[in-house]
Amino acid sequence: MNLKQLCYGISTFLPGLSLFHAKGTGGTNSAKYCYSVWLRHLVWAAENGLLKDGMPARIGELGPGDSLGIGLAALLSGAETYVGLDAVEHAASEKNLEIFHELIVLFRNRVDIPSEPEFANIKPQLKSHAFPTEILTDRILTETLAQVRIDRIVEALKNIKEKDAAICYIAPWQRADLIQKGSLDMILSQAVLEHVDDLDGAYLAMNEWLKPEGFISHQIDFKSHGLTDAWNGHWALPDLLWKLIRGRRPYLLNRQPYSAHRKLLDVQGFKLVNEILVKQPSVYNKSQLAPRFRAMTEDDLTTSGAFIQAVKP
Repeated sequence: MNLKQLCYGISTFLPGLSLFHAKGTGGTNSAKYCYSVWLRHLVWAAENGLLKDGMPARIGELGPGDSLGIGLAALLSGAETYVGLDAVEHAASEKNLEIFHELIVLFRNRVDIPSEPEFANIKPQLKSHAFPTEILTDRILTETLAQVRIDRIVEALKNIKEKDAAICYIAPWQRADLIQKGSLDMILSQAVLEHVDDLDGAYLAMNEWLKPEGFISHQIDFKSHGLTDAWNGHWALPDLLWKLIRGRRPYLLNRQPYSAHRKLLDVQGFKLVNEILVKQPSVYNKSQLAPRFRAMTEDDLTTSGAFIQAVKP
């Protein structure tokens, strides 16, 4: 257990202290990270036949974090509109414009998907890190990188709080009715769903937001995020101790294993088309887990990450 995190969690219960000292989420403050993440989701979408009608026009992202960079990369790839939904406001800043101009350079130069040591741990893994010229052809990029289109995106970045704008940022989001039903073609997230407390509500909302044949694309990280020494030590912590670590933070980890996501996919009627699991030996046997987790399957106990893509019928 991380004593620093325990002390921080306990401190949030004390009167007069800030409930959440936002220091950023990491990752999306880098254009290369956003570029790498977006292209990974895009490449796998193409691999699984999810781009048969072309680039998804209307894209939503759960938990964009420090910037809207992943969404901006989608717009530079040909998407028409983007909406980002955060639990806590992070991305409404000047950083977006800086990230956007760096992304333009990456796309213009057809830079290969970053995989150097700095980005070696980004999931999902790919068969090739070459720039996907078969998806983003010269013809497409000539249109998406045209100055008039770039100017429109820059203008849209100035009004990201407007609900019906080409770029929309909503934080906090708590209700499915914040987005029109059947209005999105694709919803993605990167290491976000493990932080969502109301997973049932999130999957229900995604189902409602997507149009028929729309799809979700999610990379989920089931590790303890440094809260414990062992990668899956969060499943060994008793509920009372976990409550102290969580404190009054607006989010931390929901501690739900992969099977919980698979169940919700079935409940909402999604058709799974892509599943890439990251397996890691468990540090604990089941008897060492907290009582509520002792019924976990061996598959759940050894699944440290998952990439899923699924279609709404």
